[in-house]
Amino acid sequence: MPINYLRGFTRPERTDQNNRRLGRSLAFIAGAANAGGLLAVGQYTSHMSGVVSALADNLSLGDIGLVVTGFCSLMAFMAGAATSAIMINWGRRRRAHSEYALPLMLEAAMLLCFGLLGANLEKDRILFLPATVALLCFVMGLQNAMITKISKAEIRTTHVTGLVTDIGIELGKMFYWNVSASGPGASAVKADRSKLILLASLLGMFFIGGIAGAMGFKYVGFVSTVPLSVILVLLAVVPLADDFVAQRR
Repeated sequence: MPINYLRGFTRPERTDQNNRRLGRSLAFIAGAANAGGLLAVGQYTSHMSGVVSALADNLSLGDIGLVVTGFCSLMAFMAGAATSAIMINWGRRRRAHSEYALPLMLEAAMLLCFGLLGANLEKDRILFLPATVALLCFVMGLQNAMITKISKAEIRTTHVTGLVTDIGIELGKMFYWNVSASGPGASAVKADRSKLILLASLLGMFFIGGIAGAMGFKYVGFVSTVPLSVILVLLAVVPLADDFVAQRR
């Protein structure tokens, strides 16, 4: 791929096209990591609504062990989001080319750690299972905060509830019958077709990533985290190289 094309994914100067390309790529990563995480640890790690609901259920049932596990998952996701914000703001204050690339490089490293931890799950599930769950929650929080900041909260990639809701809203606008009588000055209801295409593409990439992740973990195991990390490195490496060259000068 051309260097300028790769640079556009995470360069500080943003365009809608760059945000959409990055969002689709990260939705694929999130879908793959989410599906792989389900096969590895038996639960989805980006679904904080489910985690909080399970917290309430387990607390009412008196299962303190599961309450602690759920709380740690929630805190890990939040810590990932906070880490992403810290790294982006650190890079921004230094006017670094890699302000958005830094969280992705960390995510790539964490996914490799997930692969290493997962490979040891069968040896000691008591030790490695909670650590693996927390790690994946951290990664999802890290990624979601990064794309939220870079797109000014227009794009989310680690969960699809909001995507499906927004798709439904735009479809409702699209099929609204504007022939009915309306008050003076009322404008016609129109769907934002470009937004609808973006939302559908994010949902589709998450789904495709889920298939890839599930198939990868089923047939080759935790080594399937390597191509995911490679994709993240490709998205982030050029702005990091730009910073390295600028410092050498």
